[in-house]
Amino acid sequence: MAGKILVLGASGHVGRPLVRALRARGETVKAASRSGQPLEGAEGVVFDIAAPDFATAFDGVDRAFVMLPGGYVNSRELLTPVIEAAAARKVKVVLQTALGVDADDSIPYRQVELALIASGTPYVILRPNWFTDNFLNFWKPGIDHAGVIAVPAGEGASAFIDARDIAASAAAALTTDAFDGQAFNLTGPQALGYAQAADILAPVMGKPVGYTPIDDDTFVGILTGVGIDEDYARFLASIFHPVREGWTSGVTDAVKVLTGHEPRSVAQWAQDNAAALRA
Repeated sequence: MAGKILVLGASGHVGRPLVRALRARGETVKAASRSGQPLEGAEGVVFDIAAPDFATAFDGVDRAFVMLPGGYVNSRELLTPVIEAAAARKVKVVLQTALGVDADDSIPYRQVELALIASGTPYVILRPNWFTDNFLNFWKPGIDHAGVIAVPAGEGASAFIDARDIAASAAAALTTDAFDGQAFNLTGPQALGYAQAADILAPVMGKPVGYTPIDDDTFVGILTGVGIDEDYARFLASIFHPVREGWTSGVTDAVKVLTGHEPRSVAQWAQDNAAALRA
């Protein structure tokens, strides 16, 4: 494979370690973001998912990592044109969706997957479970303020996955054709409830951390209170329904199949992010 790899969301939690991993493999990468800044030794290209410039982004590209940046909810409307542009250019697509979207063909993310499968271009689909990194990126303010993780997860457990393992899985899928035409449900090594996760985080953070299950409306109120758009807050609330139902507790070997290594545990993630968690 000689062409460049386009990475959407290159400055994000998966995109940045993915660019780094691809560069370490000697790949030429175009790091796409709203700012278009160069990143981790890769050339930068401006890409706004709401008004994308396909000609610039796909120039010289033969593979692409496609995902919906945070803050957006209309996955089908925004991602389908990207899929179509890639397929028209015979660009292989590694698409990141989310665990469980294949449960029903009416789910918008699933419709994006189906469009990719039908497009005829080579593809790999990655469906990650809940990100372990959410404890830092979303739930830390609540821990700092009240000493609790307050989410509408009920007693449900999730096999949380480290964003670095998603990135490593994507890097593997982008640099071999061995996994083409397949979909992978990416999980961490064990399912944990939020109370169990809180018990792991507490000693690392050096303070008590609890878990308080709340209802959707309370959760939306907390998020909008810190400046998150209400539509996106409602979307985040809605995706806790599968957690409460127990649908996110399964553990797969997909990370090891793709990367050759076991996925990182929540405890390992916490140790690696201890400074940021304590800050």
